[in-house]
Amino acid sequence: MDDTLEPREQDHVLIIEDDERLADLTRDYLEANGFRVTLEADGARGVERILALQPDLVILDLMLPGEDGLSICRRVRSDYPGPILMLTARTDDMDQVLGLEMGADDYVAKPVQPRVLLARMRALLRRAESSEATGETRLAFGNLEIDSATREAWLEGERIDLTSAEFDLLWLLASNAGRVLTREEIFSQLRGIRYDGQDRSIDVRVSRIRPKIGDDPNQPHRIKTVRSKGYLFVRES
Repeated sequence: MDDTLEPREQDHVLIIEDDERLADLTRDYLEANGFRVTLEADGARGVERILALQPDLVILDLMLPGEDGLSICRRVRSDYPGPILMLTARTDDMDQVLGLEMGADDYVAKPVQPRVLLARMRALLRRAESSEATGETRLAFGNLEIDSATREAWLEGERIDLTSAEFDLLWLLASNAGRVLTREEIFSQLRGIRYDGQDRSIDVRVSRIRPKIGDDPNQPHRIKTVRSKGYLFVRES
């Protein structure tokens, strides 16, 4: 079976991983699928490398010498707009939740399955193209404006600091304003996988988006949780 991903003209991927064998195997696999790959093993240099290279995507190990992946993610998030995919050897949900709270866009558990990694990368790299293909590119809800062409949002004229994954979720909810989106639909649209009933990444992301768009986390009026179903973005009159 052909696993070729057909990336967009040499997408540049920075892999920050101290397991030399895993890093080399991942690099070789991605390069065989047309990516340009840079390796970094030292967490202490992670922030510098991400900000200097501004790669199309970062694959970031959670446990690193020098500085761990969570700290790196938190420090670069305001200056690096691209997607961050975190690798974790742990099965503890808290590690995954913490990664998302620090600004990671997705995560893959070790041992890494190459085709799963490629699928997650493809979903992250192609979201911008998908949002632009929907037709309408700018939405306004009172003092909140969202633009899918520039992938930016503003509240009362001030630009909102959103990660790539946060923008994707906000746009998906807002472009379906007035309709409840189930977690199954959201997972299918944003991550290309089925919801397993346990993954909390969408809930974490919503909790991060709410205060950024002026929503009260305790009594949200813009993004409402619909019990046992999903989320509703309220259409303002």
